[in-house]
Amino acid sequence: MAELFSDVFAWIESLAPLWAYLVILSIAYGENVVPPIPGDMVVVFGGYLAGIGHLNVYAVWALSTVGGALGFMTMYAVGYWAGDAVYDPQRLRWLPKGYLGKVRTWLQRWGYRVVLANRFLSGARSVISLSVGMAHMHRMRTLAYATISAFLWTGVIIWAGYLVGENWAVVSVYLKGYGWFILALTVGVGLAVWYRMRRRLVSGNGVATETPDVNPG
Repeated sequence: MAELFSDVFAWIESLAPLWAYLVILSIAYGENVVPPIPGDMVVVFGGYLAGIGHLNVYAVWALSTVGGALGFMTMYAVGYWAGDAVYDPQRLRWLPKGYLGKVRTWLQRWGYRVVLANRFLSGARSVISLSVGMAHMHRMRTLAYATISAFLWTGVIIWAGYLVGENWAVVSVYLKGYGWFILALTVGVGLAVWYRMRRRLVSGNGVATETPDVNPG
């Protein structure tokens, strides 16, 4: 797998700038639609190519932002028109279905702030865009927050690739670690929310709990 990625990056580096820009745009878009595509790694590599003068860093940033936002809105449209059919285990099998319930809870609690944070929630991006579409959240407001999120996240990783130069692959290692951290955090928050809702349900049914409900305020 590592050798395959190495060949892909060598191929991108060999391209004329116009084609390299198109590849970066396409992969930034496709990563939202087909999550296994390593979009962040390619964007970091784009930053590296800008650092050695092969590409323009602001063009890489702009195209990565546009690709990410358009990819988000594509999955938003799928969720908008498919609705609860997304839960069908026979459809969109590559999606982590277990995340859908968690994301629905996030949207009920935090609304558009989830869209704003989506690019920083590695592993849940496609599920968030689908869930936002399923919830029929406002299209233009969603686009605005999705664009800001893509702009901020790609800016961070592009400039990281730009600054570290030939050591750009180190950034990918940190991104992988960050992804595992976000996954663990997501599971932890999901369990905490489930436990809190369960306690409220038990209390609402008139069953005493071992620990009294304390208002921190």
